[in-house]
Amino acid sequence: MKIFSYIFLIASVLLIIFNATKVDLDNPFVGDSVVALISILALACGIILILVVNKAKKVVAKYNK
Repeated sequence: MKIFSYIFLIASVLLIIFNATKVDLDNPFVGDSVVALISILALACGIILILVVNKAKKVVAKYNK
């Protein structure tokens, strides 16, 4: 699970950077910019979820000791 989470985090950060280059700052809510913004938001949510799961597993491991 750790390897999967690290791979997911790295891939998400790379995709956020890629999508940030696709956003048109003059018209951010038109055309492909909307898709890029939605993708950035979804990837950020995925990163947060993976980090919460990792913290929850650490808490459970401490609690069981």
